[in-house]
Amino acid sequence: MQDHIQEVLDKLCECAKSWDMEFNVKKCKVLHTGNNDPRHVYKMEGQDLLETEEEVDLGGTMTRNLKPAAQCQKVARMAMAVLGQITRLFHYRDRLYCQYVRLHLEFAGPAWSLWQEGDKACLERVQRKAVAKVSGLAARLLGEAAGAGYVKEQRHQTDIAQVYKILTGKDSVDKEALFTMANSHGRSTQTADEPLSLRQGSAWLEVRKNFFTQRVVPHWNRVPGEIKTRNLYRPSRMLTEN
Repeated sequence: MQDHIQEVLDKLCECAKSWDMEFNVKKCKVLHTGNNDPRHVYKMEGQDLLETEEEVDLGGTMTRNLKPAAQCQKVARMAMAVLGQITRLFHYRDRLYCQYVRLHLEFAGPAWSLWQEGDKACLERVQRKAVAKVSGLAARLLGEAAGAGYVKEQRHQTDIAQVYKILTGKDSVDKEALFTMANSHGRSTQTADEPLSLRQGSAWLEVRKNFFTQRVVPHWNRVPGEIKTRNLYRPSRMLTEN
């Protein structure tokens, strides 16, 4: 595996040179993940790449242990800061909250969904503070339960919507690289008989069990078949977590 990665890096450098371009090697880094990673030293243009403990990729913070705690803390700080500005400057704040605060809590949710209680509480604190300060917000969210479980429910719905878009081709993602269809093993079961049901993969580590492709399978399979096959953009609006 290390040799293959190094070979890819060498080809990238060769391709850049052929276009009269070059990489800034000092800004290129390696993020080793997992406790068993040998921490191999990779090179670009003869220079060793620096190691990093965490890195931002498409707006999400990835760390060596693959847990979302750093990302959770970052978005909570940003959401709290924007919420503070809104409460100081505006009286009618519910629409502003949805447009400028909640987007931080939900951005790229399927990539860094939470499972540890400390991380969940970190985001729920933002929600509870918003319910207390934003007029009319509680009624718009979950009524009496607002602030207690809204973030969890919203992230669940976002997961289901993302699976729907992948399986129906609305997102340009190779579904076969992410999921195995339930009917692929040839046995006829209630789950396999539905064309868009998924097969649950095996996972031993807690981190792996909470990857998007693992955690969404049982929730998606509980969605009624007639909803899975409808031409809907946000099917999750019709669902609640079992």
